[in-house]
Amino acid sequence: MKERILIVDDAAFMRMMVKDILTKNGYEIAGEAENGHDAVKLYEEQQPDLVTMDITMPEKDGITALKEIRENYPEAKVIMCSAMGQQAMVVDAIQAGAKDFIVKPFQADRVIEAIEKALN
Repeated sequence: MKERILIVDDAAFMRMMVKDILTKNGYEIAGEAENGHDAVKLYEEQQPDLVTMDITMPEKDGITALKEIRENYPEAKVIMCSAMGQQAMVVDAIQAGAKDFIVKPFQADRVIEAIEKALN
């Protein structure tokens, strides 16, 4: 069975890039969200196997959404996506329960490596 992944990023272009990488590697897209508020709601509805979550987003940032998801679903697997220069936030995200992080611009092999590591 294909693993289902929820993609969360406020930039449609970034969501499209991640979706492209995932579908080419045999993953199923459980849904897409453009902010942390929608991410939490979609996670509850879809119960995906994994989430790729942008750190910086409007309405609710990725770290807040990560904490909310992990509070209700401690087994949730979340990989944070960050731009260069967000190291302090990445540390916060890992402490909040993120499994890994990938840096933008995305490199397909690094994205897949992080996802496979988090799922296994």
